Amino acid sequence: MNHIVECFDNVSILRYVVEKWESLSINQKKLIYCLNEAALHGRDIVFDQNNSYNLAIRRSLEAIYSKYVGDKTDENYKAFLIYIKKIWFFNGIHNNYSGNKILPDFSKDFFMKNVKSLSSSVVPVRDGQSLDDFLMEIIPVMYDPHIYAKKINQDSNCDVILSSANNYYGWNVTQADVEQFYDTKKKSIGTTSILHGLNSRLVKKNGILIEEVYKIGGLYSAAIEQIVHWLIEASKYVENKQQKNVIDFLIKYYRTGCLKTYDEYAIQWIHDTLSKIDFINGFTESYGDSLGIKASWESIVNFEDFEKTKMVKLISDNAQWFEDNSPIDSKFKKKKVKGVTSKVVIATILGGDCYPSSPLGINLPNSNWIRENYGSKSITISNISNAYSKMFFTSGFIDEFVYGCKEKKMIKKYGFRTGNLHTILHECLGHASGSSLIKNTNALGCYSASIEEARADLFSLYYMFDAKILELGLLSDHNAYKAEYYKFLMNGIITQLACIKLGGKMEESHMINRALISNYILEIGHNENVAGIIKKSGKTYIVINDYKKMHDLISQLLIEIQRIKSEGDFNKAKYLVENYAVCIDIDLHKEVLERYNHLNITPYKGFVNPVYKPIKNMQGDIVDVKISYNENYADQMLRYSQNYSHLPTYN
Repeated sequence: MNHIVECFDNVSILRYVVEKWESLSINQKKLIYCLNEAALHGRDIVFDQNNSYNLAIRRSLEAIYSKYVGDKTDENYKAFLIYIKKIWFFNGIHNNYSGNKILPDFSKDFFMKNVKSLSSSVVPVRDGQSLDDFLMEIIPVMYDPHIYAKKINQDSNCDVILSSANNYYGWNVTQADVEQFYDTKKKSIGTTSILHGLNSRLVKKNGILIEEVYKIGGLYSAAIEQIVHWLIEASKYVENKQQKNVIDFLIKYYRTGCLKTYDEYAIQWIHDTLSKIDFINGFTESYGDSLGIKASWESIVNFEDFEKTKMVKLISDNAQWFEDNSPIDSKFKKKKVKGVTSKVVIATILGGDCYPSSPLGINLPNSNWIRENYGSKSITISNISNAYSKMFFTSGFIDEFVYGCKEKKMIKKYGFRTGNLHTILHECLGHASGSSLIKNTNALGCYSASIEEARADLFSLYYMFDAKILELGLLSDHNAYKAEYYKFLMNGIITQLACIKLGGKMEESHMINRALISNYILEIGHNENVAGIIKKSGKTYIVINDYKKMHDLISQLLIEIQRIKSEGDFNKAKYLVENYAVCIDIDLHKEVLERYNHLNITPYKGFVNPVYKPIKNMQGDIVDVKISYNENYADQMLRYSQNYSHLPTYN
């Protein structure tokens, strides 16, 4: 089976394989099928969260795509195909990594002509709006680079709410409004433990700020009703009582929108360590909000790979040792690490903000008080990691961007294993480590997500070097860690630039984190020649001259990043991000883009999901669930839009 489905512009669409599917019982397959359906019914939510016009634009484009009868060799149509595929890929009109708006390369006349050729019933006009008025409203949103220019603005020198194009806040809500509203709410309720605002849109009506809560009967109700329906169906096939508790609390949360219930659900989810089947479903990660308050909707369904979990269990079983031996100040260490569990899983479906592009690992919940009192749960997604790695090791990428024969040999020998280990340490221990001395969960503001990701990466990189890793059998050769150090520095300085439009800045939290760490190592280690940039045959490469001293710098930065996180030091967080991570060398950026183009590889990668078909007997009972891998990208996107689209165009 070809794991590459198609490539367009700077995107590759891949397939992942659900290994060991036939080893599951029929009851487990039915449970997964229902959870998969719940995962798919939330798709419209994340489109609308990303921008208030995303559903209108997507539905217009899909109507044109489905009804088009013109010349398919026309350059406008070819550009149209790339544009709609990118809108599907990024869940809207903004690039997830750069934050910049994706501008069409087909003409306005082409768009207007094809919209006007459609039946009025399929054009997503507002109530009482004419077709001409619809086009007058939608065309500037699509074509004007200054309207909704950035999905997320993290420049602390401006109003990051007013200047961000996402739909977490009403159009006239300011940063000061948001900060004052939630500060007041925390004081009035008397607790800062709940992640206030996580599942709502904050709007201003008649000058009064109110929250439109995501729940049944509230905002996004039509989609949430379908999610709850399939969660109820899933509860019929649970593996144990604890898994039933998880689903029941999640249903209660969706019905009420109560964040206290969400915390209760999260605690139940942490305690479910015996089920083979697991899932994430809900408003979870806050990377899409400049202030890190509002969460995007996401879902991943998975089942445990017990053989591969044996390795990560060694890590979670030794979590207290790693915490105790961390170089950070003792006052920031957890005195007792609670409930750190980690496992390797096989994904069965990706949904919401995890689709089509998926994380390699996840550590939840995000509430610090739950982590400290109940623990956390980490997953590493093996079949997604495998699919990404095939591209990395077979595309010519290593030969193009790695400097010398010694480094290339090292990465080809150890890179896959160290990459997986880095993800596990990052998710299982990094995010779960350390404690906070402050109650304000949003003290770092727009820098919060970047600092947290840097903290987790530094924790992982620090321990990649440690003899404990060899003692536990996680790596077989002490020098293997060098493969990950080289890959990390190369990506942070050079290769991740391929994800950004020429002339842009670092905007995405994970990319900022990697750039921050890498540039810090280069600058602070310059006098001792720890690492540097070298030119060979007109190409730029990373060289590492002293891996031990690089480890010392990682330790030094980890100590400071943990202090910043624990004390809520906004000014130092701002200094590190703005000084080391934001600006990009234009000449290097141009070179990287040209080298990627020459290799004919793409910086962005995502997936199509497998197709699941329930097999029923004469009585209508499901007796099996078959899985297939023959659906192409456009067909899947159109099928999802037809079968899983419940929200009104304008919410």
